[in-house]
Amino acid sequence: MAQPNLFLLAADNSTSLLPLLRADPSLASTQDAHGYSLLHAAASYHHLDLLRTLVDELHADVNIEDEDGETPLFVVETVEAAQCLVEELHADTTVRNAEDLMAEEKIEGEGEFPTVAAYLRETRTRNTSSANGVRITAQPSTEAAANGVHPPPPLPPNVTVNVGTMAEQTPDGGEVDPDFRRRIEELASREDFQGEEGQRELRELITDAVRGVSSESHERDVRQRLS
Repeated sequence: MAQPNLFLLAADNSTSLLPLLRADPSLASTQDAHGYSLLHAAASYHHLDLLRTLVDELHADVNIEDEDGETPLFVVETVEAAQCLVEELHADTTVRNAEDLMAEEKIEGEGEFPTVAAYLRETRTRNTSSANGVRITAQPSTEAAANGVHPPPPLPPNVTVNVGTMAEQTPDGGEVDPDFRRRIEELASREDFQGEEGQRELRELITDAVRGVSSESHERDVRQRLS
């Protein structure tokens, strides 16, 4: 008796697939002549429970690559599928295919699923920043990122930046410098925010702000001592 086509079963999320895989767990890592795997099929067709079972129970490699060097993350079509792979199953967002593109770059270039590309970009940036000991809270949201507003690049160690709509007052009750507020919001909305020029200008802006705070603090201390 011929074995059924496992890839078609995975694409259809057939109830007959898992019994076959559990009887022979090695089949969970099956790839066709082009490297296409059951994980690629499950990711592409948004079968999230099947994805979880393949990785968590049957120990298939979540970063399995096809002949083009593309993992299942390259074929997702929904943010939910991308979240499942990245946040639950710990897929690597930095894998590059044979064309030296990451999943976010390929998906963005194809132009069909911009919110997926934006989510992957935000997630990779956040993970890179965390690895460098930097906490970045990036606003606006994923939807806004898809329209060209991107999270900031990694900053020097121990620097924290909150990008988005700034409060009218500082934590100590003072007014936020309107010019500083305008500059940070304009910079955050630029398309080259993550590029070399955007990163350089962000660092300069932070340096100017830190110097300004230090100067104001010094002047305030002097006035208190003289009063």
